[in-house]
Amino acid sequence: MRIITISREFGSGGRELGKRLADQLNYRYYDREIITAIARESDLDSNYVENALEKPAWQLPTLTFRQSFATPVLFQDTQVDLLTTQRKVLQRIAAKREDCVIVGRNADVILRAYHPLSIFVCADMEAKLIRCRERAPQDENLTDKQMIKKIKEIDKNRAKVREMLTDEKWGDRRAYDLIVNTSGWKIKELTPAIADFATRWFGRT
Repeated sequence: MRIITISREFGSGGRELGKRLADQLNYRYYDREIITAIARESDLDSNYVENALEKPAWQLPTLTFRQSFATPVLFQDTQVDLLTTQRKVLQRIAAKREDCVIVGRNADVILRAYHPLSIFVCADMEAKLIRCRERAPQDENLTDKQMIKKIKEIDKNRAKVREMLTDEKWGDRRAYDLIVNTSGWKIKELTPAIADFATRWFGRT
């Protein structure tokens, strides 16, 4: 069984890289499917689940929850429950013993016992800004300044969520097997090289 985990900066193209890797290597691909499974098991809306897992509880405003208002304490308790469910979902995926690519969800930490190939995808701000512009909804009218603020906030939240799970710093090169800087690259051009690296990495033992 081979597992590839993708951690990524927002706008770096990590999600696209994960999907293209899975397609090229003929691996199963897990991304939104994980959120859907957590939401189903928790009987919660998937958007609520995604927000809870992406943002530390102490930074979130009060959210509408089942037509009532969740207090910060309730939200924090819910977030802990969701992190526990997320761990169970990821462990069930690994237990299937299928070759797979998992994007996000700190899967490299949670599934460390399975020795995944852990990849961190990054890019410079200009490249991330261009990629975000290309993929933004038509009705999104953020200025460059607002978009950069959004990118930084999302990455900051991802770093804080990781701190809840491990003493490692998000993005620290020592925590990953491969760092991929996508600046100046199209993801489809990078994918064959990363796929070749993955094949060789798993073939070492």
